[in-house]
Amino acid sequence: MADLLELHRRLQDRFGELVHSVGSGDWERPTPCAEWDVRDLVRHLVGEQLWASPLLGGESVDEVGDRFAGDPLGDDPVAAWEAAAHASRAAVTEAGALDRTVRLSRGPTPARDYVEEMTFDLLVHGWDLARGLGSNTALDADAVDHVL
Repeated sequence: MADLLELHRRLQDRFGELVHSVGSGDWERPTPCAEWDVRDLVRHLVGEQLWASPLLGGESVDEVGDRFAGDPLGDDPVAAWEAAAHASRAAVTEAGALDRTVRLSRGPTPARDYVEEMTFDLLVHGWDLARGLGSNTALDADAVDHVL
């Protein structure tokens, strides 16, 4: 079975492939997440990726505050995804990152658990995005085994 960082990388790459495949008329397509269209779903994952660097860097949710408020996608959702994914990957793969504690709204949490949650979200919402786009919805078997 692949390790956590490898699974995170693969699922992040897969989500990125899907983001790159979104056509100009696809952003408002529905997804299995009843309250989110494709743009909302991508916005959610971009936001999640943006939080990784400050949280893994030692900031608390309160310290980050409203830094990522608003629409992080702007006029170029693909570029927003790429920038957020790059920053997240750098933070997650930094030496010792998984051994830290992150300060979430629910309290101190092992960083490994936080990255597990991010990986789970990439798996589930990658499927949601693929479904919304009419793309291949096959799931990474190692990732499914890992999160179950």
